[in-house]
Amino acid sequence: MTDIDYLKKYLPADKLDDGIEKYNLGIPLQYIVGNVNFYGNIIEVNDSVLIPRFETEELVEKTIKKVKNKGYFDIVDLGTGSGCIAITLAKELNCLVDAVDISSKALELAKINAKNNNVNINFYLGDMLEPLSRKYDLIISNPPYISYDEEIMDLVKNNEPHLALYAANNGLYFYEKILANCKKYLKDKGLIALEIGEHQALAITNLAHTYLNCKVTVEKDLQGRDRFVFVELID
Repeated sequence: MTDIDYLKKYLPADKLDDGIEKYNLGIPLQYIVGNVNFYGNIIEVNDSVLIPRFETEELVEKTIKKVKNKGYFDIVDLGTGSGCIAITLAKELNCLVDAVDISSKALELAKINAKNNNVNINFYLGDMLEPLSRKYDLIISNPPYISYDEEIMDLVKNNEPHLALYAANNGLYFYEKILANCKKYLKDKGLIALEIGEHQALAITNLAHTYLNCKVTVEKDLQGRDRFVFVELID
């Protein structure tokens, strides 16, 4: 399907010309249409949130497989953005779900998405773990992980929120922030599930072992790239 065919399929006829004009100006298709299908759920998106990727669907799928037989689960999604991860887990698992984002605009949209998908999620405005006060069985996050000097596609750089893309310390800042502070927010044998940049697995594994007594598993995406890190606390 070409990009124009995509617009023809998902835009009403009276909005097609305007949509094509925006496309020609370099606006991403998903922002023009206003939503994406994420794990079978319709998630509204705009330029205050990152466009959900297939890799994040993989993170969700892998995480569900790891925890689905463990009964009731308390989950927090850090840097929730559109809410796509939190919403999907709330629908697929028997769980309580909290979600955090530092952007009030992102949270406004995530709340709309939660309502549209008929799930109850507790949303918190703040920086990663900082606004939280309880313990969880699972911490999941697709944080900003692009280094400030890394080259990325103009379509992404010119449209998607830099707050959700870039991180200091060669893209490792938020991983270290989570791993250094997560212990008081995790229950015994708690799990951390992270989407990562394809060259960050070793550095994040080392960070996990620096701050935690844990087992670390690195898994690949469908393109064969290291993309997911799972950190399980050991007693």
